[in-house]
Amino acid sequence: LAMLNQTEVSEFLLLGLTNIQGLQHFFFTSFLLLYSATLLGNSIIVIVVISEPRLHTPMYFFLGNLSCLDMFLSTVTLPKMLTGFLFGHQPISFGGCLAQLHFFHFLGSTEAVLLAGMAYDRYVAICNPLHYALVMSPRTCLLLAVASWSTGFVHAVMHSVMTSQLSFCGHNQIQHFFCDIKPLLNLACSRTRLNMTLLNVVTTSVVLGPFTLVVPSYLYIISFLFYKVQSQEGRWKLFSTCASHLTVVVLFYIPVLLNYTPPSSGNPTQMDVQVTLIYSAVTPALNPLIYTLRNQEVKTALKKTL
Repeated sequence: LAMLNQTEVSEFLLLGLTNIQGLQHFFFTSFLLLYSATLLGNSIIVIVVISEPRLHTPMYFFLGNLSCLDMFLSTVTLPKMLTGFLFGHQPISFGGCLAQLHFFHFLGSTEAVLLAGMAYDRYVAICNPLHYALVMSPRTCLLLAVASWSTGFVHAVMHSVMTSQLSFCGHNQIQHFFCDIKPLLNLACSRTRLNMTLLNVVTTSVVLGPFTLVVPSYLYIISFLFYKVQSQEGRWKLFSTCASHLTVVVLFYIPVLLNYTPPSSGNPTQMDVQVTLIYSAVTPALNPLIYTLRNQEVKTALKKTL
């Protein structure tokens, strides 16, 4: 019976961002430029970090991971969305829908955990510089990266397995530009209480857990700079090493917290769509800029590589 129910809706229609014809070409051009900037900027960072021995440090190891995540994350949603702007509503199979949902949550939650690891790295570098090499050993960095990717993967598997158990028999239009959990739960004919609990408990913890590590790290760093560092110049020099990471954290966490922390009723709103757009399309394109504009080491390595 479950199998019969599942085949009743074998594909979904992604309604995308807008139905207004005039806007679609404008959006297509804008998002194509954003997506190209994301791929170009992040791949340059990965190449520079790998090829420049001076950047073989924990901070840049994490930055390389972040750049890979950003490229993958925007690739999960943007190509399908761009096709939608050109050809109208996009059909997506049930399997394709699950794959999109899986990879979006896998990469998104990995990034949330990785940013906490990066905050810890900055905390040790500034507040405990003498033990930095010991604390942030290559083994620790590798463990932190593996922990981030594994947490993301396990979290996503829970959602994709739970969603694959649902049956869909009503209308198949998804009010979003990709297959996210909330719009899918909205279409299901079977009971979604367990899925909703998973979203409200587990996903919220995956977002809030790392966030509660990031905030104290930065509070420590800021109080350390004010109380322990005497000169204004010294303070600024130390702070500038973590300013770009702080900017990235703010850009990533504010939209994510808006989207996943209030217990959701399951109805995706227009705001959900716009907020998701920020961290799946806009932030990945800005990250390389934030890191290169603020960072002398990366600029020097870039010039050398080019």
